[in-house]
Amino acid sequence: MASNLQTALTERGQQTDKGRRWAAPWSTEKMTTWLVLVPVAFFFVYPLWKLLALSVETETGFGLAYFSEVLKDVRTWDAVGHTVAAAGASTVIALLLGVGLAWLCAYTDIRFKGAVHLLALLPLLIPSYVMTLAWTQMAGPQGVLNRVASWLSGSPVELWSVYGLDGIIVVMGLTHYPLVYMLTLSVLHRIPKELEWAARSSGAGAYLMFRKVTLPLALPGIAGGGLLAFISGLDNFGIPAFLGIPENVSVLSTLIYEQVIGFGPSAFARASVLSILLAILALAGTGLQWLIVRKSKVDQTSAADKSVRVPLGKRRQGAELAVWGFLLVTSVLPLLSMASTAFLKAYGLPFVWENLTWKHFEFVLQNHAGTRAAIGNSLMLAGMAGLFCLIAGTWFAHWRIQRPSFAGKAMEGAIALPYALPGMVLGLAMILTWIEPIPGWQPGLYGTVWLIFLSYVIRFFILQVKSSTVSIMQVGKEVEEAARINGARYWTRWRRVLLPLYSPGMLTGLFLVFLTAFTELTISSLLWTSGSETIGVVIFSFEQAGSTTHSTALSTLIVAAILLVLSVGSWLKQLWQRRIEE
Repeated sequence: MASNLQTALTERGQQTDKGRRWAAPWSTEKMTTWLVLVPVAFFFVYPLWKLLALSVETETGFGLAYFSEVLKDVRTWDAVGHTVAAAGASTVIALLLGVGLAWLCAYTDIRFKGAVHLLALLPLLIPSYVMTLAWTQMAGPQGVLNRVASWLSGSPVELWSVYGLDGIIVVMGLTHYPLVYMLTLSVLHRIPKELEWAARSSGAGAYLMFRKVTLPLALPGIAGGGLLAFISGLDNFGIPAFLGIPENVSVLSTLIYEQVIGFGPSAFARASVLSILLAILALAGTGLQWLIVRKSKVDQTSAADKSVRVPLGKRRQGAELAVWGFLLVTSVLPLLSMASTAFLKAYGLPFVWENLTWKHFEFVLQNHAGTRAAIGNSLMLAGMAGLFCLIAGTWFAHWRIQRPSFAGKAMEGAIALPYALPGMVLGLAMILTWIEPIPGWQPGLYGTVWLIFLSYVIRFFILQVKSSTVSIMQVGKEVEEAARINGARYWTRWRRVLLPLYSPGMLTGLFLVFLTAFTELTISSLLWTSGSETIGVVIFSFEQAGSTTHSTALSTLIVAAILLVLSVGSWLKQLWQRRIEE
């Protein structure tokens, strides 16, 4: 009897424990999962679904009438061809330049690699539309390059004009090669030198060793950088808008922009179809990268090896001259050309003392109300988006790592989707969604600066998640568990333990979100209205109106501000490292 009673109590206790184990996830983990899933689905996935739905909606129901209409238009196929040519050819340029420069910096004994690295990243840190404007002042019909050639020849000469498809390809390649350079450099530093030594001792020459050993091992980084360059080429609006529209050269991003601002009874539906075509190209590029690297196996060392592997000897000076000449021509001279135009009294005048003035800077800072409003809007939007992503993105990354699940992985993929797709696609999706998110409900966001803010958060949220994830994964779970055991409450653990440890990745994400949002053009070019202009929109409007001296003046100020922020950030980083070492 006693034995049966004890057995029954034991079984009841086990059932109770099972019930608790079943109930706890439903009351905490599952409830939290649903609280995260609903906003992720509504804000990140639903707009893209609305975009897809509009493309197949017709007056009589669902159908492919708009697809048929768009695909029969000659301009569509011209834009597709220009898009593929621009993105593909610029990616080839980016791969050649990025891999070559990364190999020189990773393996050879060229000097001043820190300065080379900084100048190589400059085209990536400066907004692409600003770099494009700089190139128009250097290689445009009235640019420095053609003026110098005309002066040397004694008669008007046009060596090359940056306007047109060839200019789009060249400027895109020179703007996006830092993406390839960064990823390839990181991979090259981690390739075990023993493998290369073994190939060399077996009689392999430098070229054969690179082709058979170095290149296959570096392929994931090269392919990843190439994919980013290709996606950036598809996504870019500023470069083809500045260089293509004046020559009637359309790509898909500018064609979507023309459809949206042109309105008309089927403008949004046609733009939706074009957006889907653009998204398909982006996904095709992602699939191609997967095919390239799916069979590659990388055996990397745990730490970066930055030792010299290929001494150049007598060839070092020539290599250094080539590297510095390339960086000065592609990173420094265009910006100097742009700055020189900003000081001229009128566009096209010679750069001599009597033609110089400050009036254009005075105009954009004091006399033009739209510029002052745009600077305020960009600072506010970038600051608020950065702060929101800092808090929510770090919390999501922490929850995702501490509670790993398939649902968490799926939600992280959904969050990454708006950033992986071209910005023009997201911008149109936000318009279609927030005109009337739910039938009969109009929240009043459309046409306001708050829709741009929401779009920035959705677009750049993944940057904060990824940056915070890096720091969170470096801190073991036992640290938080030890604080909990010692009586620290939830907010105390975050304030006293977790935040100081997570801060490097969090601040990196904040910097990325703020800088990217502050200089953004693609999304805001679709969403801005009177009173909600951003810096990118004002520069684009100046250039479209022919006010080149004003656009260059504002762009010069933006470049100076970015360089100042980077300098302050580098100084603070050095102080932090010294404090840690002490």
